[in-house]
Amino acid sequence: MAFPWLSASILFPIGAALLIPFVPDKGDGKTVRWFALVVALLTFLLTVGGYLNEYNPADPGLQLDEHIDWLPDLGLAWSVGADGLSMPLILLTSFITALAALAAWPVSFKPKLFYFLLLAMDGGQIAVFAVQDMLLFFLAWELELIPVYLLLAIWGGKKRQYAATKFILYTAGSSLFILLAALAMAFFGSSSGMPISFEYSALMDKGFPIGFQLLCYAGLLIAFGVKLPIVPLHTWLPDAHGEATAPVHMLLAGILLKMGGYALLRFNCQILPDAHAQFAPLLVVLGVINIIYAALTSFAQRNLKRKIAYSSISHMGFVLIGIGSFSALGSSGAMLQMISHGLIGASLFFLVGATYDRTHTLQLDEMGGVGQKMRKMFALWTVCSLASLALPGMSGFVSELMVFVGFATDDAYTLPFRIVIDGLAAVGVILTPVYLLSMLREIFYGKENVELASHSELVDAEPREIYVIGALLVPIIGIGLYPRLMTDTYSAAMEALVARNESAMKALTSPAGGALIRQTALRAPMIPG
Repeated sequence: MAFPWLSASILFPIGAALLIPFVPDKGDGKTVRWFALVVALLTFLLTVGGYLNEYNPADPGLQLDEHIDWLPDLGLAWSVGADGLSMPLILLTSFITALAALAAWPVSFKPKLFYFLLLAMDGGQIAVFAVQDMLLFFLAWELELIPVYLLLAIWGGKKRQYAATKFILYTAGSSLFILLAALAMAFFGSSSGMPISFEYSALMDKGFPIGFQLLCYAGLLIAFGVKLPIVPLHTWLPDAHGEATAPVHMLLAGILLKMGGYALLRFNCQILPDAHAQFAPLLVVLGVINIIYAALTSFAQRNLKRKIAYSSISHMGFVLIGIGSFSALGSSGAMLQMISHGLIGASLFFLVGATYDRTHTLQLDEMGGVGQKMRKMFALWTVCSLASLALPGMSGFVSELMVFVGFATDDAYTLPFRIVIDGLAAVGVILTPVYLLSMLREIFYGKENVELASHSELVDAEPREIYVIGALLVPIIGIGLYPRLMTDTYSAAMEALVARNESAMKALTSPAGGALIRQTALRAPMIPG
């Protein structure tokens, strides 16, 4: 019997978290933090072991699958597996969480509870990407809400209660649509003798009518749009980031936002392809709104955390455009953008936390003149900001270029529509370096704040901080120089998904958007390599 790599990756950190109360610690967290770091690293090694030993990137189907009947009369089972849509994000989750455990090194207030929540989130977030049962997906989706709420409410800033409450109201309220859609799809056709099953493979084979698909798609779009987040469902994110600590920032930007993009691919595109063919133009338009609105809003922010938070919302707009395209290149760019932003967003928010620990302010007007004292920190900020503004040679450039080219060559849409969308998206590409480079100037070389520049705690980057950023920059630069390091892990699955959506598009008799979509034979450009 094969080793249960995915079940171990999910249950090991959760089980280890339950042991934290029994870890001997003097209350300062110096022992429990080592325990949490070792557990997070072992979890990362488990996911890497599953990928190296059991995962074949050329196979578009489900791999590392495990199935144990739970309540067969209700169609419930422990069903986990990985394919090209989930495996890259499983690896990203365990990698970011391990670095977040190291980023949480200074935590001394209720450290046992903090690391308990961190490890519980690790298992829960891996479960979101690994489970193959929609009811299990809903339970895993809900599992991560409580740790995030507590991490915000207990260790956050001055408005932490407001931010935590807003987060739970938005995400928990919208997730009800996931439960309703899961029940509706599982029980659909049960009166005619079809078995009740929540498994993705069974739902894909049911052939739901278009009206039913549209209703489920709309509900799921709201649920996943909150998490992505899609404007105007985004307002919880700047508040949450504005109050979170550095490791929680890393989890929010690096993993939680990717749950929304993954779910759109898994459910809205894969299980509901006919509805996706109708909604795709809307996703593209929403993506452009995300890019421009959030970029302009980020430009106007004077709070450092909120500026980076709106930058994250802007970058996730490219994911929506890629998902809304009917080309393998554009869809692959959406996946690569999720991975790239997970790495870049985690690095920027970690630096935000490190900078706040030194300056004790988040207001750009109160910063300035600290570049001479923090040269290493300035260098780290510069490299990560260049990655975020899509500098050639880094992962952000490759992913955004794939989305641009993929959509521009997508025969599903008319030429004028493609020109307008790519042109508007380019506005965001222009705005990003403007607000990021001006941010660097204000922090490090703006008008000198004499009191801040002379502060005794204004020390340069420590070895631990350099290591965290260095660990994130290795894949950022590696993917930028050789994208096949990542695209090869999911290209087969993405091409199969695009082929399924292409068939659904060809079957449309009256596409939504009318003149935006043309009824011609679609060509899906293959992913290079």
